[in-house]
Amino acid sequence: MTHPVRRSRGVHPMWDPFREIEDLRTRMDRLMHATFPIAGYPEFGTAEAWAPLADVEDTEDAYLVELELPGVDKDQITVEVVEGELDVHGEIKERERAGVVRKHTRHIGQFDFHTSLPPNADTEHVSADLTNGVLTVRVPKTERGKSQRVEITG
Repeated sequence: MTHPVRRSRGVHPMWDPFREIEDLRTRMDRLMHATFPIAGYPEFGTAEAWAPLADVEDTEDAYLVELELPGVDKDQITVEVVEGELDVHGEIKERERAGVVRKHTRHIGQFDFHTSLPPNADTEHVSADLTNGVLTVRVPKTERGKSQRVEITG
């Protein structure tokens, strides 16, 4: 199947499939925001809440949650445990720039990450560490949630 050629003032730009996907998403976002406006939902083009990339690891003695937050200071992050759920939120503010931004793909604005904690999570001893742009939240396990084999009689 052939695709139409895009010409830009005599220059033959190389086709970028990722840019096509970005453009399609932008157009779909505009369509959805125009068609289904939701009260309290930010207008298109403003900073929206987003969830950082995360890994959740189940180790022998704890649950480890690692979130990618490059360029974020610990003062901009809040870690809370509320009713059996781990909540991490904060905000990345757009920094002052001297030049013209030609491409902008990094997230700015408020971020939120939520995950439910299992019943054996010790929510009283949660710790968090921010190193090299990765926030590691350690939720220890309690003895109460350990599995136990039950012997069948009869």
